[in-house]
Amino acid sequence: MSRVHVIAVITAKAGKRGEIIEAFKANVPAVHAEDGCIEYGATVDAEGVGPFQTPYGPESFVVVEKWASLDHLMAHAASDHMKAYGAKTKDLIESRVIHVMSDA
Repeated sequence: MSRVHVIAVITAKAGKRGEIIEAFKANVPAVHAEDGCIEYGATVDAEGVGPFQTPYGPESFVVVEKWASLDHLMAHAASDHMKAYGAKTKDLIESRVIHVMSDA
């Protein structure tokens, strides 16, 4: 399998998005240091886009990831820093939807 793209839609419990994003940003340097990480970052709805945008909403953010291979993604998911991030944020999350995709 070639590169792997991940789109993770995280919806926080009311008023908790900022706290999750803070924990996310603290974890980013460790993720960027992982073998096979090409891209990893959090995004939120852009403002002033117009009527063609479908916003995720004020409690959501989207993580955009790109990995060199599925093996790299799986190692990332099993890493100690991701386990710690998950434990730190699990009670702040309302829902999480993860899409794993490959190049077309």
